[in-house]
Amino acid sequence: MTYTSQALRAPWQVGQAYEVYTPQADTHLLAEALEDAAPCTGRDVLDLCTGTGVLALAAARRGARVSAVDSSPEAVATARANSGLDGPPVQVLRGDLFTPVKDRRFDLIVSNPPYVPAPDRRPPDRGRAQAWDAGPDGRAVLDPICAQAPHMLRPGGALLIVQSALCGTARTLTQLRCRGLDAAIVRRRQVPFGPVLRSRAGWLETRGLISPGESMEELVIIRAERTR
Repeated sequence: MTYTSQALRAPWQVGQAYEVYTPQADTHLLAEALEDAAPCTGRDVLDLCTGTGVLALAAARRGARVSAVDSSPEAVATARANSGLDGPPVQVLRGDLFTPVKDRRFDLIVSNPPYVPAPDRRPPDRGRAQAWDAGPDGRAVLDPICAQAPHMLRPGGALLIVQSALCGTARTLTQLRCRGLDAAIVRRRQVPFGPVLRSRAGWLETRGLISPGESMEELVIIRAERTR
């Protein structure tokens, strides 16, 4: 299945040299939600867990002032290279989630965080798996984002985040709503399991996260607005 979006036209192939997560179905789905969001011109946007920086560049082309954050030095180098090659400048920072921008507030936060359930209790701190493995329930990064994002938004601001239904869509919605955001699912898409999920299908079955023989994953975009 092929997904296309005018937003995703950065030369993300730069990331291949650094073993950085390249845009896939989840990135494209989030880009579509970004295109549907309020106009970006003059707004402050944060791309959290930026990877190749393709979503940051998509927002910058729409006139936003964009900052991008990733904990991976390879991802930071890739995002900076892509920004230099294609389009308006993006401030790319290395650090853990919101730490590099903790004193700032944003009109829009977009994030494609690690969310794949993994046998290892501690998510990896290096290598390509850092971009997707997120502990046994897939929420090692999602939960901190839900806890911190409401404080990083200006009144009227919004969070756009993508995740797999395997790691608990209702839990994300509940956490965001309990912190005062108006949260709802705005997009869904069924996609075939990729190599990572196929390789751990047996483990996912024993965890009760998938049914025997299941081979499709639901991707979900959640939009959470700070209305006050």
